Amino acid sequence: MKRTRYQKGYLYKKGNLWMLRYYDNQELPDGTITRVQKAQKLVEAVGEYRTKSAVRKLAEEILAPVNDSRTNPTSVMSLERFVEGHYLPFVETHKRISTYHGYRNLWKRYLEKHGQVAVRDFTTSDAEHVLECIAHENDLTITTLQHIKAFLSGVFRYAKRKGVIRPDNPVRDAVLPKAKPAEDTYAYSLEEITKTLTILPEPAATIVAAAAFTGVRKGELRGFRWEDYDGEEIRISQSYWRGHRQEPKTRKSRAPVPVIAQLKARFDLHRNLSGNPSSGLLFQSVQGNPINLDALARDVIRPAMEKHGLQWHGWHAFRRGLATKLHRLGVADEIIQRILRHGVLAVTQNCYIKTSDAQALAAMRSLENAPNMHLNSPKRLQVN
Repeated sequence: MKRTRYQKGYLYKKGNLWMLRYYDNQELPDGTITRVQKAQKLVEAVGEYRTKSAVRKLAEEILAPVNDSRTNPTSVMSLERFVEGHYLPFVETHKRISTYHGYRNLWKRYLEKHGQVAVRDFTTSDAEHVLECIAHENDLTITTLQHIKAFLSGVFRYAKRKGVIRPDNPVRDAVLPKAKPAEDTYAYSLEEITKTLTILPEPAATIVAAAAFTGVRKGELRGFRWEDYDGEEIRISQSYWRGHRQEPKTRKSRAPVPVIAQLKARFDLHRNLSGNPSSGLLFQSVQGNPINLDALARDVIRPAMEKHGLQWHGWHAFRRGLATKLHRLGVADEIIQRILRHGVLAVTQNCYIKTSDAQALAAMRSLENAPNMHLNSPKRLQVN
């Protein structure tokens, strides 16, 4: 890419107006970038702006983004073209397929129609305006808005790394608009799991037991292999999103997961019913593909649960349920983090361990009855 020179621009008068002539890159309808000469009105030549030197500061403000981006004409590309032609292809190549599709869905559903502004001209004010428009047009939770902001911020982090923009990320300091709070997530209790296991047929019962007693993610559960299971642990070597095989989510996600005795007994039964395989997927369809857990929930698990007065809250509720049960048993949060294979302890504590109102009340009653908590009643003030 040919480097362009730093510009001071040419100031001149046109009638009673100060004008600025300069060169800039411009995106054509076909997406190509060309160099054009532009003329821009600045201010009337009156009062404090009667002299050329007084107008120079205004000219410098106009030329600042031109000069800051002088080594990369891509900066004049619209946000839409940059995301479609540069950022999303990067994500598709370097991120998990599920991440790519999630990002693309956010872009197409909420952000694409706001993408006509040039990348270099996008400001923090623009970011807040876009987020406010999205919040006004859609009934979204604050969590979804946080995801949208994170995606948009990622676009500009990438643009900065590639030298497309030089200033700080314009999305970073944008403030989210007011939105409804995120809905409470659910964690299955041990009682619910026990009852569910008694009413489900095989292999649904073993699959639910595996989700409930290992706490693995749905894609990891679909990727369980017999060769990764030694009777005491199961190693997480792969994950499936739709029909796509993926590597585990993170390095910590590769850690083996303990298998308790109750689950081992179910695995043994399932292996026997499957013809005693020594390799291949634990849970597979008739065609030998990873089992479709959403279809299994829709066709088998949910109807059986509802028939017995139980509610289906999704596969992730088993993962939260395991964290919550271990916490109530007094297991340290750091150990729960290792079992769930989270990279950050705060994620385990804030998103997976659920404390009930009854637990909170019991904790305060314990404090009430603790030694040295029998405080003297406050003395009545004497008023003369």
